[in-house]
Amino acid sequence: MSTARSSLPPTGATVEDDTSGRDRLVILLLLISAFTVILNETIMGVALPRLMHDLDLTASQGQWLTTSFLLTMAVVIPVTGFLLQRLHTRTVFTMAMGLFSVGTLLCATAPGLGMLITGRIVQASGTAIMMPLLMTTVMTLVPPENRGRTMGNISIVISVAPAIGPTVSGIILSLLDWRWMFWLVLPIGLGSLAIGRMWLQNVTEPRQAPLDLLSVPLSAIGFGGVVYGLSIIGEGHGDADTMPLWLPLAVGGAALAVFVRRQLRLGPKGRALLDLRTFRVPVFRVAVIMMGFCMAALFGMIILLPIYMQNVLGMAPVQAGLLLLPGGLIMGLLAPSVGRAYDRIGARRLVIPGTVFLCAGLWSMASLGTASAVWQVLICHILLSIGLALLFTPLFTASLSSLPKELYSYGSAVLGTTQQVAGAAGIALFVSVMSLRIAAAAEAGAAPIEAMAEGVRAGFVAGGIMALIMIGFSFMVRRPPAPDPL
Repeated sequence: MSTARSSLPPTGATVEDDTSGRDRLVILLLLISAFTVILNETIMGVALPRLMHDLDLTASQGQWLTTSFLLTMAVVIPVTGFLLQRLHTRTVFTMAMGLFSVGTLLCATAPGLGMLITGRIVQASGTAIMMPLLMTTVMTLVPPENRGRTMGNISIVISVAPAIGPTVSGIILSLLDWRWMFWLVLPIGLGSLAIGRMWLQNVTEPRQAPLDLLSVPLSAIGFGGVVYGLSIIGEGHGDADTMPLWLPLAVGGAALAVFVRRQLRLGPKGRALLDLRTFRVPVFRVAVIMMGFCMAALFGMIILLPIYMQNVLGMAPVQAGLLLLPGGLIMGLLAPSVGRAYDRIGARRLVIPGTVFLCAGLWSMASLGTASAVWQVLICHILLSIGLALLFTPLFTASLSSLPKELYSYGSAVLGTTQQVAGAAGIALFVSVMSLRIAAAAEAGAAPIEAMAEGVRAGFVAGGIMALIMIGFSFMVRRPPAPDPL
């Protein structure tokens, strides 16, 4: 078995010069593992109708299979900054893939909703650890001049895995029982776990990092409350007059405010659970805001577009899933080229056209109706996918590269938390706007299909407005200078 790595690569070394294949193997294993775990974040969307039928669930019960995943991610990710400071790479990887594999087995063998939700929670705990581990490891191993290329591969994981989740789910459900969504993934998880235990090198040196016990429950209540509140607002069809829908969001927001204040006080002392001094760096701050908009648009689209294709155009789940596949593949194919372009020209020249493509895709979706052709839907999705491909890699690379080395793990955790909270916010926004418009159109006498189409259009209008705001932010993004120690 490999021994722990005792020193990090020289500052000026390239990945090829330093590793002789070792570090590339580490990054490749983490990329494959991260792709597998992130895929499961959106795999349940198309499967919900089948699960509701097979397990005799209501829509609100079935929605918990997605909500519980997002909720767990939001609670666990802030703690990963501490874990990455205290534990070796192999230990954290074993924890992540072990939890994911156990959760997948629980889901595959679940007799009912209770164990299925439990399995999703355990799966999400492993997923939450994996992404910050991947990004922190890459930032540690790869020198600045090569980071764009490597971050392009990470963008495949971040963008393509969620995008093709519905496609994979639709194909499996058209041929097999829903449990095969988990049985087919389990060998991949177990194989990654076994390979990692045998060959994964420890590429970081743990250090003593105190754990602030009060910050842990504040983080759980704050981020968990916000994500849960946003999720049930979406499920509540935008009913803003019902106070209980807003209660978790209010409690979570209050706890989050206390958490942020405490982290700002503890950060300079080296005792923060999530060191928020990362936000003092302008490049990181702007990139995180834009990343939040990107994830809100991605997850909102992943929810609304299948609804439109199935409920308005009458497409089968597998057809809807396959129609989303070209866009996912385009994101994957473009990501390495975008990464190489970042290394040459920096972030701004990629991010500005990226926001324009994203805006064009969302506003095109806002024009879809009951008589729209399938090719129109495909073009809309491809436009949006090109935009996201041009955005993810520059934003990831610029944000983390702007930080001093001691804040890499915290920056990765901040990015991961932002993705989950923004994803939940995007779902809540798109679904709430859609539901309010459907209700208004129905009251005005519109036919059910036309009301649904109007609701979907309204949801994408909200996304289009959000994309217009992003265009303004894109001019503030730049290639980060060499970071100064905080």
